[in-house]
Amino acid sequence: MAAAAKRKYSDSDDEENEPGRRAHGGRDARSRHCPYLDTINRSLLDFDFEKLCSVSLSHLNVYACLVCGKYFQGRGQKSHAYTHSVQVDHHVFLNLHTLKFYCLPDNYEVIDSSLDDIKYVLNPTFTTDHIKQLDGSSKLSRAYDSTMYLPGIVGLNNIKANDYCNVVLQALSHVSPLRDYFLQEENYKDIKRPPGDIMFLIVQRFGELMRKLWNPRNFKAHVSPHEMLQAVVLCSKKRFQITEQGDPIDFLSWFLNAMHASMGGNKKVTSSSVGKVFRGTMKIYSRQLVTKDETGEAKVSEGPGVQVLQRLHLEEV
Repeated sequence: MAAAAKRKYSDSDDEENEPGRRAHGGRDARSRHCPYLDTINRSLLDFDFEKLCSVSLSHLNVYACLVCGKYFQGRGQKSHAYTHSVQVDHHVFLNLHTLKFYCLPDNYEVIDSSLDDIKYVLNPTFTTDHIKQLDGSSKLSRAYDSTMYLPGIVGLNNIKANDYCNVVLQALSHVSPLRDYFLQEENYKDIKRPPGDIMFLIVQRFGELMRKLWNPRNFKAHVSPHEMLQAVVLCSKKRFQITEQGDPIDFLSWFLNAMHASMGGNKKVTSSSVGKVFRGTMKIYSRQLVTKDETGEAKVSEGPGVQVLQRLHLEEV
């Protein structure tokens, strides 16, 4: 059943059914002259929530309607996105995985540079030079609703009782070495994990959240941690909930250890970026303990727990 559904709504099927393409596989002439771009409503676009179809609740081949902001599956003639375009006269859609724009029900790809801002909000990217300038920059950004905000200093929505998680996530977003690492997805996307491992989901969601918090081109001056918190509930086996208050210190301890383990971390400090940032060293000095006996002569104490040789060593903590 699942395989059949996947086949039904696959990208390849949608592309095979595209009308209006030239005979030899050329691009539709309407791609660069879509008449419906002025119907896009950026104020209704919110990519912070789970990417699943609002009708079938499927994660496969999901498109966002850029007129009303709702998510629908597929774009073939029997798909929910196609039906939505015909019923309510909404025509411009964005594939949330491939970041390609389409016009439905005509089913041709839309190519226009004016849509780049939408693509960037969905998937912010940061260059190395940009990351180096973050801590020293005080330049304010303007959201789509004209609200001014400082990237990184934005609010996290309190869905119900998740403020104890929000404070931890906000604090971690300002730990510069950790933030810099997660702002570039290529730093961690190729980490190998066992098949079926769900714990790496919190690493992916944390990276996405960091990029949204530091995005200088957001449409709004706040971010919803909805997908991040869903990953926390799943990976913690409901130990930490969105609907119940929890202990921030307990959550911080679990979260850092979970991320460290998910990234292949072990007892070595350099085994993961989390270990490099949060595991330190402690200097321990040992010296001879000299006492005096009954005659007043100096005597070096020996016995269990007494270090005779003076030494300096580093111990991981």
